[in-house]
Amino acid sequence: MHGKGEEMKHGKTHRDQVAKSLPDWEQKFMAYKALKKKVKLINPHSSRGNFSDGVNNEGNLPTEDMGFTLLLDRELDKINTFYIDKEEDYVIKFRELEIRAENLTGNEEMLEVLREILAFQSEMVMLHHFSITNFQGLIKIVKKHKKRTGAYSVYSSYMPWDLQQPFLSTDLLFNLIMGCEAILDRLSPPNYP
Repeated sequence: MHGKGEEMKHGKTHRDQVAKSLPDWEQKFMAYKALKKKVKLINPHSSRGNFSDGVNNEGNLPTEDMGFTLLLDRELDKINTFYIDKEEDYVIKFRELEIRAENLTGNEEMLEVLREILAFQSEMVMLHHFSITNFQGLIKIVKKHKKRTGAYSVYSSYMPWDLQQPFLSTDLLFNLIMGCEAILDRLSPPNYP
């Protein structure tokens, strides 16, 4: 069983690995610290005392809670947009590499294509790490919100829905990674590690 420190370390390791390899991705991760600050601004008594499940009589969330919800929605939009754009780029890039691999003219070109496929596959693995890290952040911040407010409104609206987030739909990404492996297997000489 993993402790709290190990979970945090695991997420930070993924994030650091991606940021080190692809620094322009760093700002695309969930702004976890900003969300955590929003949670700390929420008055825990306003949700429990004067509101039923965090919602007042007019059906509105307390102002601090609304700030958290708006920021979380904005962060999820940012993550999903980035992820979807990357996936679309990867489909195009994969097809281009597939065509090049089918029309090789020599060993030098084959080595170049192999290098490009390995780099491409590595970037797709980084996108998978991006997905995992943001999922961990989403779960943690929503749990912090629930703990702070005792309210189920935001917690229950995100938890079932978070599994529907585009950045968690990794089937296409996995298929592209496997497609790269198939090309590598086909092009690699026998006995090549």
